[in-house]
Amino acid sequence: MNDLIGFFDSGVGGISVLHTAHRLMPNENFLFYGDNLNAPYGPRPLEQIRALSAAGINRLLSRGVKAIVIACNTATSAYAEIVRAQHPEMPIVGMEPALKPAHFARHGGQVIVLATDATLRLEKFERLMALYGDDVICVVGEGLVELVEGGKAASSEAEARLYALLGPYIDRQIDAVVLGCTHFPFLRAPIQRLFPQAQLFDGRDGTAQRLKYLLEQRGLLSNDEPGTIEYQSSGGPRAVALMQAMMTSLS
Repeated sequence: MNDLIGFFDSGVGGISVLHTAHRLMPNENFLFYGDNLNAPYGPRPLEQIRALSAAGINRLLSRGVKAIVIACNTATSAYAEIVRAQHPEMPIVGMEPALKPAHFARHGGQVIVLATDATLRLEKFERLMALYGDDVICVVGEGLVELVEGGKAASSEAEARLYALLGPYIDRQIDAVVLGCTHFPFLRAPIQRLFPQAQLFDGRDGTAQRLKYLLEQRGLLSNDEPGTIEYQSSGGPRAVALMQAMMTSLS
C-alpha cells in the first residue's frame, strides 16, 4: 500500500514538518497543500481560521488520503478536534508547541515561547501552560510568518524583526526557546545567535513519530518503494517553487 498522506498548512511553514516525516518514512507518498493566499492564520478570528482549515483539509480528503497531518500550530489549535470527530477512522495528527520538553530543560532560567497570536490565546496552549507554564515568556511572533512566506527567512530584515521581538530578553537567563509555529524553524539560526546558551525546541519530530506510529498501528505504512512528494498551493506557482526550495534547503 502506498496511498497519499496529506499535509495541510497555512503556508510554507509545514514544509519543516514534511521534511522530518519524509526523512522518517521515505517510502510514503506525500501531498502537501499550503494555503499561502490566506497566510498568516495567526491574527485571524477563530471562526475564520476554522473555515480556512476546513477548506484546505477537505481538499486533501477529496484526493482520498489515508492520513492527514495538520502541519500548523494555529490550525491544530482551532480545528483538529473538529476534524477528528468528523473522521474518527482516519489518523489525523496535529502540532503543539513543545513546551513540555522545554520545561524540563530549564535549569534555573526562563523559557520563551515564540508563536502566533491565535496559538497563544486558544485553549490548547492554555492547557499546556497550566501544566508547564513556570517561568514562561510568551512572545507573539508578529511579522515573522510573512517574512518566511516571502522567502526572506535568511534576510537582514528577518534578523531585525527577531531582535525587535526578542531583544528585550537577551540579558536574561533563557534556558529554552520554543518555536511554536512551523514557520519558525526556518529562523532557527538567527534565534540561536540571540540565545546561544538556550536549547531550541519545536514539535516536528514528535508529530512525525506519532504519524508513523498510527500508520503502523493500522497497517497503513508503506515499505515497497521510494515515495513521492506533490506540492499544491492556493498562492500559485511562486508559492509552490518556494516550498520546493525550502524542502531542498533542509536536505
